[in-house]
Amino acid sequence: MLGTALAPALEADGHEVWRFVRSGGATAANRTISWDPGAGRLDPAAVAPLDAVVHLAGENLAEGRWTDERKRRILASRVDGTSLVARTIAALDRKPVLLSASGVGYYGDSGIEPLDETAPRGQGFLAEVCDAWEGATEPASGAGARVVVLRMGVVLSGTAGALAKMLLPFKLGLGGRIGSGHQWMSWVVLDDVLRVVRFALEHEHLAGAVNVVAPRPVQSSEFTATLARVLSRPSLLPLPAFAVRAMFGEMGEQVLLAGQRVLPARLEREGFRFEHPELEAALRHVLGR
Repeated sequence: MLGTALAPALEADGHEVWRFVRSGGATAANRTISWDPGAGRLDPAAVAPLDAVVHLAGENLAEGRWTDERKRRILASRVDGTSLVARTIAALDRKPVLLSASGVGYYGDSGIEPLDETAPRGQGFLAEVCDAWEGATEPASGAGARVVVLRMGVVLSGTAGALAKMLLPFKLGLGGRIGSGHQWMSWVVLDDVLRVVRFALEHEHLAGAVNVVAPRPVQSSEFTATLARVLSRPSLLPLPAFAVRAMFGEMGEQVLLAGQRVLPARLEREGFRFEHPELEAALRHVLGR
């Protein structure tokens, strides 16, 4: 979702965008670079001319229950690719800036406490994954490259991601709060994520972890009630916590029932202004309502 939207946005700004692809046949003619994170294959000569690398790859967290094998793939899909990119950049004489994705899952299930980038790592599988994911960038930063870690919240888009999956039941009037509804949800509109990437590329002193979330997180019950209002539908059928655990196991516990009240402190200090800071207006924007 992110890369598909980001590439044309950067091209519209006048940048030349090359895509890393896993399949064979990468060519200069179609501006693609071949890589294989599992095999540790990425040609340094292909990366050397680049001014920046934006690394967003990672297996979807919410596609069903977390078996041991799925957890292994989730971790490997983030750490192996990030480590390969970081090591390749570290070996170059002229080092491109690295923007690498992470998530607010880094903070674990943190209750009602507002969190900025100085907050410690939380507990649980997602926190461990995010910590290892971010740690995999260290070869690049240790070699002197500028590295920005983008700790993203739930990215709102009307065509993909978590919100798109919620639309059908809510349009049918079957949506409702998840669990207690008290868990905090840190969200951000896709358009603002793209603007943050541009901002991070252009501001050469920005490095380290950056929370990519709107400045006004909401509790889950407020999110579902607002979505129902925007869709002009009732929000009557809650999904109890025991049902979430029964259907989704650990994934449901950490993705749907846990929450983080995360604030974009560094971005706001640097002067970044979100175009969509309020939830209802943001939902109306992405859903065209």
